[in-house]
Amino acid sequence: MAGACVFSHLISLGIAATDSTAVCAPGTNPTAIFEPAGPAATHLSAVIWLVLGITAAIGVVVLTLLGVAIVKGRRPAGLPAGTEPTQVFGSNQVELAWTVVPTVIVFLLTLVTVRVIRDVDLVDMPDGALRVQVIGHQWWWEYRYPDLGVVTANELVVPVGTPVWLEVESADVAHSWWVPRLAGKRDVIPNYQTNTWFQADQAGTYLGQCAEYCGTEHAGMLLRVDAVDDAAFESWTAAQRAPASAPPSAIAMRGRAVFESLACATCHTVSGVSDGLFGPDLSHVASRATLGSGVIDFSEDNLRRWIDNPQDIKPGCNMPSLNLTPDDLTAVVAYLMELR
Repeated sequence: MAGACVFSHLISLGIAATDSTAVCAPGTNPTAIFEPAGPAATHLSAVIWLVLGITAAIGVVVLTLLGVAIVKGRRPAGLPAGTEPTQVFGSNQVELAWTVVPTVIVFLLTLVTVRVIRDVDLVDMPDGALRVQVIGHQWWWEYRYPDLGVVTANELVVPVGTPVWLEVESADVAHSWWVPRLAGKRDVIPNYQTNTWFQADQAGTYLGQCAEYCGTEHAGMLLRVDAVDDAAFESWTAAQRAPASAPPSAIAMRGRAVFESLACATCHTVSGVSDGLFGPDLSHVASRATLGSGVIDFSEDNLRRWIDNPQDIKPGCNMPSLNLTPDDLTAVVAYLMELR
């Protein structure tokens, strides 16, 4: 079973590579399970290396014995065709070995796994941890910092060196929160809260993805964790708590009026403007690095494309095409670009 789990991890190594804005510590891969950047991921990486080492050794032994059997079991040149070589029937030593050795290996892996689960799967929130509520939606992530009064989407910002306690739940179907360099997978279950934690020991951006098939845009439900120093985190928190920016220009004010008159205000929250219930909070959308849960970079041109026809960028997503006139589209984009 341990080998199957490792295989599953290896199959998933290519996740989240579509975010071209990703940055990380020098010489590292933002999604590599073998480059852990926190204590939880370090424990898990050690287990994976152990399992890979044991299975590699078993593979060498099996292939070696197979080679010996092929060479020694060949029919001697002098025997007539159809004559069988000398047969070997049974060996108590071999049968004992292939019973005892696998038993010892399984017992060893069980002990190691139990120890790692004890160290990683904490029941109580660590002292001094930052508490974040994670809500999985089709197909984006909502993040709430209840002790800080901050609500954001898709991009989780945390301070370096601080434990982060995640209270994980789903608004619709089963998802799975997984950032390989920081922690293991945590299933996101409807009507049930689970908990997990991680700690980023290095500043940088860490990528991940929903690891449980959840519908059409499962592959586009990406994860982004930005680990920053304490000063940068405090600055980000203060900016996120502030009211949405007032439009400084006439075109942006017109964009706000269009936003409020359409379904935008029903789906999306903008502090002091709307209390939408279904889509990501847009109060400070222009401060983010990506759009569509990480599928494209945030820019004025991409924002315009996204609002004009989101289905062209993320087919199957729940945001409809609004069919705005060119002037209204320009105004809404101008308004959203002010929300920093």
